[in-house]
Amino acid sequence: MKLHNTINQKYQTVTAYDAHSVEINAITFKHSLLVLPESAPVVWPVRSFAELTEQDFQTIAALKPDVVILGTGNKQRFAHPKLTASLINQRIGVECMDSQAACRTYNILMTEGRKVALALIINHEEAAQ
Repeated sequence: MKLHNTINQKYQTVTAYDAHSVEINAITFKHSLLVLPESAPVVWPVRSFAELTEQDFQTIAALKPDVVILGTGNKQRFAHPKLTASLINQRIGVECMDSQAACRTYNILMTEGRKVALALIINHEEAAQ
C-alpha cells in the first residue's frame, strides 16, 4: 500500500509497504529493520517471528523509545513476556500487530511527536504463502 503524505526528511516516515518490503522516506527495504523518527533505519537481524530472542528486544531497549510497535508479519502475533522483559523492565510499552497496522500506527505516533520505535519483521517465506 502506498501512503500519501508529506515527506519530511528530518523524520523517518513509512511511505509504502507490502508483504515483501517497506519504504521509509521512499527508500525500499527488503529486510527486517528498526525505525525511529529521528535516526536512519537500521537492519534488525530477525528472520521470522518464530526466531525472536531476548537479545532482539534488548537491542530495541538500548534505543530508549517510549513505546515499541512490533510488526509481526501478515498476521498479528504476541511476543512472549519473557522475550520483552528488557523493555517492560525499563517501562517501555510494547504493542504487537500485523505489519501493515504497525506501519500505520508508527506514522501516527511519530507525527504526534512520540519517541516510538517500529520493529518490523520482513519474513520472505511468510510473504510467499
